[in-house]
Amino acid sequence: MAQLFFKYGAMNSGKSIDILKVAHNYEEQGKPVVLMTSGVDDRSGRGVIASRIGLERKVAPIMDDTNIYDYVNEMDHKIYCVLIDEAQFLKKKHVLQLIKIVDELNIPVMTFGLKNDFRNELFEGSKYLLIYADKIEEMKTICWFCPHKATMNLRINNGKPVYEGEQVQIGGNESYYPVCRKHYFHPQLNDGQEEK
Repeated sequence: MAQLFFKYGAMNSGKSIDILKVAHNYEEQGKPVVLMTSGVDDRSGRGVIASRIGLERKVAPIMDDTNIYDYVNEMDHKIYCVLIDEAQFLKKKHVLQLIKIVDELNIPVMTFGLKNDFRNELFEGSKYLLIYADKIEEMKTICWFCPHKATMNLRINNGKPVYEGEQVQIGGNESYYPVCRKHYFHPQLNDGQEEK
């Protein structure tokens, strides 16, 4: 029986490389997949999954008006899995479409994304995936400043931590650090001096 998976982790936890690896494993066995990412993230171009280690792949972008269920259902060949990157940017309606793919088309769906934003608020997509996913898995990485597990994303602007502002600001290591709770509140910036 197909299931809906949500694999989440802080920045730099390997989500994009993992989704590309899963796609490769299916396709190496001759099992076609649908690979998609949010159209919001355009760092490497709209509709591109790019990992920090250099692997990337052009995929279908998910825009606000994209109906993922219709997109998958209209494929003219058997689909073995649907893989979604940057799932935090999905809307509730997109998550409900993924549920329909699992429950009506019996196709497994694996989603990968952040759980919480830089303010430690849930993204819309993450919120509904946490509610509806059959299986939830945390992908782990280490804090930018210490060897503890990173559970939060710290936004940085001109070397200073940012705790307020618009939820979505696309960026990589120049804008965000994966951090533990301690270093979220007390990041070691400016030559190792902790911010007060």
